[in-house]
Amino acid sequence: MQSETDEQPDRSDQVGDAQPSAKKPKADRPRVDKPKVDKVLAAAVDLAREAAESIAEPGTVGEHVGMSPDAERLGTHYFQCTAAGYPGWAWAVSVARVPRGKTATICETTLVPGPDALLSPAWVPWADRLAPGDVGPGDVLPRVEDDPNLEQGFEQTGDDNVDQLAIVELGLGRPRVLSPTGRDAAATRWVEGDGGPAAESAIKSAGKCRSCGYFVPMAGALRAVFGVCANEWSPSDGRVVALDHGCGAHSETDAPAPRPEPIGTPIIDDNRLDIG
Repeated sequence: MQSETDEQPDRSDQVGDAQPSAKKPKADRPRVDKPKVDKVLAAAVDLAREAAESIAEPGTVGEHVGMSPDAERLGTHYFQCTAAGYPGWAWAVSVARVPRGKTATICETTLVPGPDALLSPAWVPWADRLAPGDVGPGDVLPRVEDDPNLEQGFEQTGDDNVDQLAIVELGLGRPRVLSPTGRDAAATRWVEGDGGPAAESAIKSAGKCRSCGYFVPMAGALRAVFGVCANEWSPSDGRVVALDHGCGAHSETDAPAPRPEPIGTPIIDDNRLDIG
């Protein structure tokens, strides 16, 4: 028989005696109250319609399509716009009232686009408006000094494999290669075509392909006369061009700087105008 002073075994690590942990209180979340619909403002449909009709063309304010509460004692009425050039647009009339006021007041009236509204294209900066294929005969692009697609002609690229190039030049690995007759026929077509020296863009261009950084010479016997254009801004991009061909997207030509618009002497000098 054990005495009262005998130590009892520790059962705190037993599952049956484990005490349930207290639940952590939930973190307080910021409460955002949505504005309630103001009865006085919601009833001001006729007042809002009059405001819209006061600035709209006659007959272009259609049916009332709804009212949305914007804040306490502030809301906006929407009316369908029936103008021919504004499908999907709506007249928005903001109304408000003072505390304990029973009368709505017009704040502003404007025309807003809806989800199906006809909108103008997104504005594009002038520097980004030119797209590949826009350069025509007689057009000249400005010179890009730090063009990432070009490097100095004396820089070593390290991509040439002399042995592999020799195999390609000899035509090894192909059953047949282009004969002199076929080569001359192709050269004649290319010279007389859009990539030749007689093309309109070549005649109007100050720079020729032989001095352009985007000119990639061809291999074999045609190397001395033809190459491939690698300039996406050129109308000849990806095509065979002659050394004497050219266009306004030459890497080394530059567009003339625009002259500033002349500003004449003002008729009235505001600094000397004496208002009596």
